Amino acid sequence: MNALLIIDPQNDFCNPGDKYGKNKGALYVEGAEADMNRLSVWIKMNKQELDFIGVTLDNHHLNDIAHPDYWANEQGKQPEPFTQITLKDIAEKKWLPLFEPAKTAKYIKDLELQGEYPHLIWPPHCLIGSEGAAIYSPVMDAMVEWAKLGTYYATVQKGAYPFTEHFGAFKAQIPDPTITETQLNERFIDTLANYDTIYLSGEAKSHCVANSLKQILEEAPELIKKLVVLEDTMSNVTGYETIADPIYNKAKEMGVRFSTTDEKIAVVSC
Repeated sequence: MNALLIIDPQNDFCNPGDKYGKNKGALYVEGAEADMNRLSVWIKMNKQELDFIGVTLDNHHLNDIAHPDYWANEQGKQPEPFTQITLKDIAEKKWLPLFEPAKTAKYIKDLELQGEYPHLIWPPHCLIGSEGAAIYSPVMDAMVEWAKLGTYYATVQKGAYPFTEHFGAFKAQIPDPTITETQLNERFIDTLANYDTIYLSGEAKSHCVANSLKQILEEAPELIKKLVVLEDTMSNVTGYETIADPIYNKAKEMGVRFSTTDEKIAVVSC
């Protein structure tokens, strides 16, 4: 039995806009539309062999800890997208949180102690209920065609709690012990564990896909031997092409398989 996990195939990451740049996704990932077009063709080609499709959906408030509107300097100016903010910046009042200052400072401190991805400000993206948060239409069309076989795709919402980043599919970067949706999603892990092969795809390779993969390696090692990363269905955020290399290298060392959409799912005779 085969499962497909698609990370954040949403307009704000995948829509390149028209030739004039109109309607371009707020956090468009260069190459994402080609990735998702390939994935859509692959889904249709393999629809009889796919038993489960799970899709994560990034959803944010405007006043999110990783959006400009959450922060300001002493002159009231907001940080530009892709600004990195540290605990030192807060202490020196270079950047000040406009919401929950104590909670925010603790989050940044915990994130830095984690020693991994630094806190970065993104363009406001995947705002809850917006067109940018919707699934990119070729992927949506492919999932609908698959569902017409008489099954259901599953969606997992992430990112709506505004006081932590939530890159990975299974938990927030810094889970809040009082907020269920930030904690490890054991139910979703248990669902995926029912399948023999789990194909991983989505956007962006450097961030949300990489952290989903990392969470599997750390929290669900029983899935490692089942995992196949579809390398031609994901691209990096520009400027962050190597940030996730340690995650992918570790995955290869631990036995995760890597493939492309050129490889059709093998038909298994019962």
